[in-house]
Amino acid sequence: MNRREFMAAVTGGVAAAGGFASSSMPAHASDTATGVPANQVGVLVDTTKCIGCRKCEYACARANRPNGVSIEAYKDMSVFDTPRRMTHDALTVVNRFANPAKPAEPIYVKSQCMHCLRPNCVSACIVGALHKKSNGTVSYDASKCIGCRYCMLACPFEVPAYEYGNVLTPMVRKCTFCYETYQSRGEPPACVQMCPPNCLTFAPRGDLIELAHAKIEADPDAYHPHVYGETEAGGTSWLYLTSRPAEDLGLLEIPARPLPRLTENLQHSIFKYGIPPMLLYGLLAVAMKVSEAEEKTEPSKAPHE
Repeated sequence: MNRREFMAAVTGGVAAAGGFASSSMPAHASDTATGVPANQVGVLVDTTKCIGCRKCEYACARANRPNGVSIEAYKDMSVFDTPRRMTHDALTVVNRFANPAKPAEPIYVKSQCMHCLRPNCVSACIVGALHKKSNGTVSYDASKCIGCRYCMLACPFEVPAYEYGNVLTPMVRKCTFCYETYQSRGEPPACVQMCPPNCLTFAPRGDLIELAHAKIEADPDAYHPHVYGETEAGGTSWLYLTSRPAEDLGLLEIPARPLPRLTENLQHSIFKYGIPPMLLYGLLAVAMKVSEAEEKTEPSKAPHE
């Protein structure tokens, strides 16, 4: 049995348990995007204003790295030659995209945790290490994390990163929305404060949606008629205005429905019908061993261009 066959068998067995119970599982409150707390905040990213200065990256690193960082490292613009994604020590990154309408003016797009209204990572975490706060922040408690990385698999935006190089106390890392460092003091996140062209607007989410649509109506030639994050995955705290379709700018196509129902039904079924957690960990360990053995026997492949 190879890795794919093994994982198919494991997934099929668990899915069967989930299907057996799904008809009796009550609909979760996360099935609807209503009932968003009045104090839930967000950030509107106007990508038509971003100049790719990377100051937001620097501000984020300075706020989250205890040893400090140098701004000189963020003056390197060669990083735009290759698309980047978030890592354990880069919780936000800016990427550059072509602008067919104005070839001399590329489009820059900042990425970070979207802080979903109904976060799938929170639903997937079996130990409660991820928590949704009333102001919109999806927070992470490292003291509870067991390193299962279910959150990484569950995130539709492919955000959480793992400290693979930290052997003793690895953590899952993602944007904190500067909850402890700034928001708790009534201040905007570090990246918002640092942005020179003011393309990041921090405010109550409802106000941001109104502002975004007002901008689109006022200048329809400048903006694509869709506010990314308004409905994706049931809605997110980070919202985007773009001049091109979002999928052309590295923003993933995500269904509008909230996603936690999928993981909740599966997990609730597993524990409700007596499949013990240790059995799941045993299956995971076997899968990892199969994967390691297969990787050792597979010939190395050249990277895909």
